[in-house]
Formats: sequence, structure tokens, C-alpha cells
Amino acid sequence: MTQLSARVATELVRGIEPPDETWRTRARARLDTLTKPLGSLGRLEDLAAQLVAIRREHLVLPLNKAAFIFAADHGITAEGVSAYPSAVTRQMVLNFLAGGAAVNALARLHCVTLHVVDVGVDADFNNIAGLRHHKVANGTKNMLRDAAMTDEELSRALRVGAQLADEAVGAGHALLAVGEMGIGNTTSASAITCAITGCAESLATGRGTGLSDAAYMHKIAIVTAILKKHFANHASAAPLEVLRCVGGLEIAAMTGMILAAARSHVVIVADGFISTAAAALAVAFEPRVAGYLIAGHRSEEPGHRLLLDYLKLTPILSLDMRLGEGSGAVLAMSILESAIGLYSQMATFASAGVSEASL
Repeated sequence: MTQLSARVATELVRGIEPPDETWRTRARARLDTLTKPLGSLGRLEDLAAQLVAIRREHLVLPLNKAAFIFAADHGITAEGVSAYPSAVTRQMVLNFLAGGAAVNALARLHCVTLHVVDVGVDADFNNIAGLRHHKVANGTKNMLRDAAMTDEELSRALRVGAQLADEAVGAGHALLAVGEMGIGNTTSASAITCAITGCAESLATGRGTGLSDAAYMHKIAIVTAILKKHFANHASAAPLEVLRCVGGLEIAAMTGMILAAARSHVVIVADGFISTAAAALAVAFEPRVAGYLIAGHRSEEPGHRLLLDYLKLTPILSLDMRLGEGSGAVLAMSILESAIGLYSQMATFASAGVSEASL
């Protein structure tokens, strides 16, 4: 861990405290008075209680929701680890801005304010309208050859995420979905997963955007070589050093957003493999962040399951998705809103004049 990024991260975690258990108890007490058998709404009750504990208030509809897509390129694509060329990152950013991606459709459907952030795309967007312009660099370095980021780049990317989280808090957003776009970033997430959990490279590495068998074996070999280069004993690496050496600018920005959002008592809905890697790094740096996390869904990427187990998170949805973009997190927000709708709008036994259970 180097001095500047350590100072930034320490700033971001200052004041983070766990969700309020008094509010969770109050939420549970209210849920038990609603016109239903005790616990009959299952995980919806758990989710409602967690949201109330995070926000420290009795929540009502509508919930103020936002999603952030952080976009950046990765130098590791030079090693042939992706089925798609790196130019697709820029092309998909333009698609997001035009409203044509899956996450756009889901955000419109579920009334989620969507922000697209250029934190490291290898392209000049010429101040195009609608894009949040926060470019730190034109992508990371090839992490097989060098550390992915300098300490200054890591620090700046962390601050981008934190600044946007603070702006979201100022805008009254109670729920934030973190998503990403970056060709090559499953390789980065695989390396992070190994470094954080100590698992084998073959278990953490998936096919990303659809690699052939030969390309998949090549990707595993690349992840193995990356870890050997940067970490003699990767299970004991410090989280910020992991992020600097094998992360991405978008992953660093998501990590900064997660830390700052937790500091402000905001619910964080992680999307798939990449955003959960950022969440794992945030928790490795400050364990109290864990209580603010909700896993939107379980990705088909094998490393995602390892990270969910590491974080002890049960995903809301399991739909065989592997798209990224924040799509699974935005979709899961509809379930969270349903949980709060039930919590706040159902009648109690007393108000409805319904007899409670006697046994």
C-alpha cells in the first residue's frame, strides 16, 4: 500500500459504522405485526429490515434509486484474454448514452436514474452530452508487464467514485447500483478474486464474453502469470496493493463509491463479478462496509460465486446472467422496492381487525 492511495482510502472509511441494529429490531417488530404468518415473506422481510437498518428510518415508497456505470479500458487485452476488441468499451458507452443497452431498458422500467461515467476509456468523447467526464487515464497498463495503475491514478479513481457517491447522497438517492463496462475486466476481477480469497486461478477464471476452450485455457495461464509477477503469496496481499497492481480504473472508482456510500448510510447493490470484486476490496479494507452490501444477482462467472461466499452474501436473483452494465443490480432494485412496499403499506393485525395466531 502506497502513501497517497492509503491516505485517500483512510479518508473515505473515516466515520463508517455498521448498520443500526436498533432500527433492524424496530423493522422486525413492525414486520411481525403485519397481516401474515410470522416470517412468511421470507427474504423479503430480511431485505426490508436490512434497508431500514442501513437508512436508519422507516422507509416508504418511492425509493430514490440511481445506478452508475463506470467505464474503462484494460491494457491486459493485448494478451488476447477477451473475445471482443477493446474498442467495444467506447462503442458500448455510446450505446448507453443513446439509451440502447439492457441496463437502459431496465432503468427506464424501474425508474432508476442512470449515470454513465468515463473513468478510463481509451477514447476521446469530446465533451459529449450525458456522459460524466472523469477520465483518469486512457485505460490501465498491461498488468502482465507492469502494475495496472500508478498510485496517483489509483488515488484519483478512488476519489472519482467517492465524489459521485457524495453527489448521489446530495441528490437524495437511498439506493445505489454499481455497474461497469470494460473489455478485459473479467481477467482483472479473476486476479483480484485469487488475491483476496487465496483460491486457485482455474476456479476464479471464467469465459468472460464467451471464449473458446483454447482461449479460456490461455486466459487461466495469463491470470496465473499475473499473480506470480505481482504477489509472491497472493493470499496475504494488501487490498489497495491488489487494486493498484491488478485492478482497473472502473474497479477503483466503484471501490471508492462503495466506501463513500457506506459512510453516508446508503444501500449499495452490487451487480455481477466485476462490481463484487470492487465490493470485496472495499470490505477487505474496511469490514464494516459489508453490512451495506446487497448482491443483486449471481453471475454465471465462477469467480462471482467465490466472492459472494467470501462476502457471505446471498444474491437476490439467479437468472444465469453474465452481462454486467449494472443490469442485474438494477433488476434487483425492483425486488427491494417490493420489500419496502410490503413493509410500509401492509395493514397490521390491529388496524385491519384481523385475529393473530394463538398457537
